[in-house]
Amino acid sequence: MSRILVVVEQREGRIARISWEAVAAGKRLAAQAGAAVSAVIVGANTEALATEIAAHGVAKVIRVEHPLLGRYTADGFTLALQQLIESERPTQVVLPHTYQVRDYAPALAARLNEVLISDVVAIGDGPVFTRQLMQGRLSGNYQHTGAGTCFVSVQAGAFRVEGVEAGTSPALIEIFTPTIDAAQIRTKPGDPFRGSSQTVDLGSAQLIVSVGRGIKEAENLPLVQDLATALGAELAASRPICDNGWLPMERQVGSSGQTVAPKLYLAVGISGAIQHLVGMKGSQCIVAINKDPDAPIFEVADYGIVGDLFEVVPALTEAIKAARQ
Repeated sequence: MSRILVVVEQREGRIARISWEAVAAGKRLAAQAGAAVSAVIVGANTEALATEIAAHGVAKVIRVEHPLLGRYTADGFTLALQQLIESERPTQVVLPHTYQVRDYAPALAARLNEVLISDVVAIGDGPVFTRQLMQGRLSGNYQHTGAGTCFVSVQAGAFRVEGVEAGTSPALIEIFTPTIDAAQIRTKPGDPFRGSSQTVDLGSAQLIVSVGRGIKEAENLPLVQDLATALGAELAASRPICDNGWLPMERQVGSSGQTVAPKLYLAVGISGAIQHLVGMKGSQCIVAINKDPDAPIFEVADYGIVGDLFEVVPALTEAIKAARQ
């Protein structure tokens, strides 16, 4: 019988959204195979986190506990998860595609003489795992044909958190204690990796208004900011806007910016270059405003408005304000 493990990552006592997306991917695999999903949390004191995970519709939560796992090290996590996987013998192990996972997962898979299918954006029947190549210009399909465990990491925004429903009753929680010696950990834990300082986490935003080159000049940005304010949305941008210094880099969406998956993504004056689409295609609803009817953004949009943004945006802003009065 198929068994699926999902490794849930925590940072400073909080479970990141991408970990819930990994759970959603695990549930998609489970639905195909008629299998059960067990979640794994690694650390030194994970009781509260395990209780939180247990309420989200998984069959079991495994606490991989050891004092040497209190702070992340690649050696410690690799050793601990290797022992767990050898004990549980799952069909698939699903991980969030984070900096931490990229640090230890290749070594983990290699120790077990398996491969890692990384940065997966879709799972089809089979299962077939889809990855994007050449910054999203091509897609590659991969299928695990061996008899061992298949390792998969999933891209942020590719699987919707809404697929992780609350369970009818809390899952069983077990403790797994790996055998780890301090001498096996060759590195001294340092401060966790942090990206550039950000005042906004677009990855957690539910509503986003994003602006592109169609805005023409920085002086016109307040037009789009007013729309975002009226909607209660975060303001984002395509790369040219940030490269020009009109908005800070932390607000860039795309392959070289943030990956987002909001309930609403409103693209204003964005043509839809593949590098931008990679970062927002997981949005639940995409609305595009562009004067070019052949703009690529309309190929992924749920709703499209062909028109001059300098006419459409003010009218839309006023309509939203009126509806909220």
